[in-house]
Amino acid sequence: MIIDLRNIFKDYNQDNMPVPVLKDVCLQIEEGEYVAIMGPSGSGKTTLMNIVGLLDTPTQGEYYLDEKAVVNLKEKELSKLRLNTIGFVFQNFQLMPRENALDNVSLPLIYAGVRKKERHAKAMVALEKVGLADRATFKPTQLSGGQKQRVAIARAMVNSPKLLLADEPTGALDSKSGKQIMELFRQLNNEGVTVVMITHDRQVAEQADRIVHIIDGVISEDKQEVER
Repeated sequence: MIIDLRNIFKDYNQDNMPVPVLKDVCLQIEEGEYVAIMGPSGSGKTTLMNIVGLLDTPTQGEYYLDEKAVVNLKEKELSKLRLNTIGFVFQNFQLMPRENALDNVSLPLIYAGVRKKERHAKAMVALEKVGLADRATFKPTQLSGGQKQRVAIARAMVNSPKLLLADEPTGALDSKSGKQIMELFRQLNNEGVTVVMITHDRQVAEQADRIVHIIDGVISEDKQEVER
């Protein structure tokens, strides 16, 4: 099991008063699954994603990532685990505007201590995988929205993580580009990558094999989709 959340609560302080965001969330995801977490704005889905991605910590509860207890780990240990286990894809791409596609994809490899020649070779392989080898020297301003997201996916996968977390990955894209991104996620999942995707869009969620619904910080429904 790659994700095991047990009785997770998350509160934020507002005017010295605790505001509950997640309420007794239990969620288990097996390695190799493709899961959509779906809910309206303010439902707690992004907070849940941040906890799963080790970007935030729960107020209460246990979390095991790849069978490792993570709640009490120090920041250095969390950073190493994020780097080696998780790839992130965001709605607004979060690319470095002054760097070209190759350098953007190479970024996680710099943190991993990979030498320049090797990281450029690995980054080029990742760009080839998303169909953008011919755009390696292009900067983000020279790329379409769909191309930017594919660069972001190449960056997320360049370290060969087990888990891909995607927060509204098609939210800033037109329908054609969104469809291409969904096809790419399916391809990655077929290759063994666990994909967990946050979305408010029912059509996007239905591309996954399992949909988890969250409303007001509570998982209200968790169902397996029909086999494709």
